Amino acid sequence: MTIIVAYAPRPEGRAALDKGIELARRFQEHLVVVNAGPGGTATDPSLADSADAEDIEKMLASSGIDSEFKQFVRGKSAVEEIEEMVERLQASLVIIGLRRRSPVGKLFLGSTAQDLLLKVDCPVLAVKAG
Repeated sequence: MTIIVAYAPRPEGRAALDKGIELARRFQEHLVVVNAGPGGTATDPSLADSADAEDIEKMLASSGIDSEFKQFVRGKSAVEEIEEMVERLQASLVIIGLRRRSPVGKLFLGSTAQDLLLKVDCPVLAVKAG
């Protein structure tokens, strides 16, 4: 089976990545770290830049687990990309990072985390940064 980490270059994304590595090691599962931006623009703040992507690759390589990093800039939302990965890989778990948002912020901006919780067909583990 496969564990998928929904990664964004923020502290909560790093917390999700750390938990993904820990659980993949513990359960000896394949780990796929997915970074995708809505709208398919390379300037989206939810996309990891080249330095961040390189750091992730190094972390995964040194972790000793079967893992890979995938970045998508194809015009689909992060939720759509992760949903497709869950189906294609028959994921056993999706790990997401959560950040504190005001009720008004949730109302107007929507929530990728909420969409993932409601749409993917496997358990979702939500972690908070430090």
